Order: sequence, then C-alpha cells, then structure tokens
Amino acid sequence: QVQLVESGGGLVQAGGSLRLSCAASGSIFTVNSMGWYRQTPGNQRPLVASIATDDSTLYADSVRGRFTISRDSAKNTIYLQMDSLKPEDTAIYYCKARDRFRRDYWGQGTQVTVSS
Repeated sequence: QVQLVESGGGLVQAGGSLRLSCAASGSIFTVNSMGWYRQTPGNQRPLVASIATDDSTLYADSVRGRFTISRDSAKNTIYLQMDSLKPEDTAIYYCKARDRFRRDYWGQGTQVTVSS
C-alpha cells in the first residue's frame, strides 16, 4: 500500500503561481511513477503531469511550458510548480502513484481556484 498526502492548493489570481506537494509513504519502493491529475466537471481525471523514477516527464498540452513537475527522492515527495495560472486551471488536483504491479493509489485531492 502507498499513502499520498497533497498540500499547497488555494486561491490565486490569473497569472499567479502555486506549488503543490504530494508526500508518499508506505510501500514506496514499489512505485514506478507519480503524477498529478485534475478533476473535470464531467468527473474525468485527465493527466496534468507525471514523473517516473528515471525522471522522465509527461505533460498535458494545456500546461506544457507553464507547469513543472519535479521530485525529491529523499523526501518521497513530488511537486507541481504552476505558473501563469489561468481560470481554466481551476480544479481539484489529485496526486496518483502507480506501482510496478500497475496498481494506482490516489491522494485526497487539493482545490486550486484561479480567479479572473
């Protein structure tokens, strides 16, 4: 089992920045990748950004160039630096970890609200 705790959400004006954190605990040695997803009004959770244990990254087209995902292995934590935020970035952001058995673990979510 892997437990995830997110933090760092909040309210920010358009053009501003926020940094999300996701701390992992438990069987983290089994984790192959971690990422950030956000909830849409239709209850989908598309990928925002992900990072693998080899530090390779993936980004959604809508955030590439504005968001940066990174990880601190010593702290078992990943981060999402969000710059140039837009109102359409408003969502609940979830952290997800996938282990080598392709099991997914989700955090509780953190609200990000961008005002225009």
